Amino acid sequence: MNSKTMKSDNSHARGDGTAGGDQSRRLSRRTLLHSAQLAAVGALAGCAGELPDVGSSGREVTPRSTVTDDPNESVTLTAAPGVESEAIDSSATWAYDGQTPGPELRVREGDVLGVKVANDLSEETTVHWHGVPVPNPVDGVPGVTQEPISPGETFDYKFRAEPAGTYFYHSHVGLQLDRGLLGPLIVEERDPHVEYDRDVVVVFDDYLAGEPRLPADTGTGGGMGGGMGGGMMGDVRPPYEGHLVNGRLPSDPTRFEVTEGERVRFRFVNAASATVYGVRMAGHEMTITHADGRPVEPVDADSFAFGAGERYDAVVEATNPGTWVLQADALDGNEPPARAVLAYDGIDESSTPASPSSPTTRLGYGDLHAVSSLDGIGGSPDRTFDLTLSQGSGAYVWTIDGQAYPDADPLQIRPDEHVRIRMTNRSPVVHPMHLHGHFFRVGDAVKDTVLVPGHMGQVTIDFHADNPGRWLFHCHNLYHLDAGMARVLRYVE
Repeated sequence: MNSKTMKSDNSHARGDGTAGGDQSRRLSRRTLLHSAQLAAVGALAGCAGELPDVGSSGREVTPRSTVTDDPNESVTLTAAPGVESEAIDSSATWAYDGQTPGPELRVREGDVLGVKVANDLSEETTVHWHGVPVPNPVDGVPGVTQEPISPGETFDYKFRAEPAGTYFYHSHVGLQLDRGLLGPLIVEERDPHVEYDRDVVVVFDDYLAGEPRLPADTGTGGGMGGGMGGGMMGDVRPPYEGHLVNGRLPSDPTRFEVTEGERVRFRFVNAASATVYGVRMAGHEMTITHADGRPVEPVDADSFAFGAGERYDAVVEATNPGTWVLQADALDGNEPPARAVLAYDGIDESSTPASPSSPTTRLGYGDLHAVSSLDGIGGSPDRTFDLTLSQGSGAYVWTIDGQAYPDADPLQIRPDEHVRIRMTNRSPVVHPMHLHGHFFRVGDAVKDTVLVPGHMGQVTIDFHADNPGRWLFHCHNLYHLDAGMARVLRYVE
């Protein structure tokens, strides 16, 4: 297979490698609740997108089937405790193929990718192909698109890798993402709209040494501004020890070697569970070329912020020899930043890399202009949902329109509709909202994940209902998702 593999010595411990009994029971209860919710068709409440002429008896539309062609590329991923590294306790993390991030999967646009996932964990798991509009049966959401993969079992995912872009894959069961079950997926263009000499994948992640738990499971409760670590934006936050670049902490940073004069495409992936990063590169300006894998008109910036699940590609011209720091600050946490080193050929490796200066031209969504617009969303929408994002009272609960998933009404739409979702964030924290199975328009950009600012921030997205099935729409802060901030988008006719 045409793929690259992250070195196992780039990995660090994530979790204690044991199955949390309480967590496993809680996940089982949530799965049962979820299955019951999907079996019962509830009427929509409080949404302008209600279907009065269909009501609760609308017949679900059959999803498109996955490809029947033989894979052009095939790979097996094994999810198991431990990493292949002598530097850490290999029982203290869960990983794909013994490394975190997992192996880089790299295919050509339009090729069929087949992935056999083997579950060597002590609990159920799945894999979601974040950002790729795959057919519904291989989207990897337990209780929505598939039964979870039991311990000792395998599941075959097969889909056509399109469109081209920077994506990633991760577990979609409970809090497993924060144990290290994630990896990059690159679908290479056949005709890129920008020139570059080579590309480099940069995966940012928040580093949790112990087993992930919801605040409600630790006795922290739902109070703001403390608990598991607090944070600058007031949310209860896991006790992260630091932030990783391709599996390495700043004490042992990843080095990106460059040659003077070359153009390097950096594929930045925010694979964190609960962190918004502000990214800067010392001594160089970045030309942003893609947002969430989709091409944009190149725009220069010396920094950008992105939330969990977002991706940006940037071309950097290597015209300033030396050693330089690539830094990602946690904008909603107080941990030390993630740091890597950009090093030119021939520069003394013992030289101290220069740190980035304060940003002056931070990228905003308004700076992004898609190269190609989305089809099917011209004019006024056929259906509009007005949704409120907020925190529930009492225990640690996050809601959409006051409902906590899985005990939440589905959002029902019809095939080929132009759908609009308007979100108002009544909480004080940012929410990176991700839509499975579709790209959407936000402003003049095409994306699949968007940050909704806190304190009554508002964001509107538009998409074309062109991929029938049941799709999760949720906050990609893993703890907000697991505490209820999600809905199922359901195609009916």
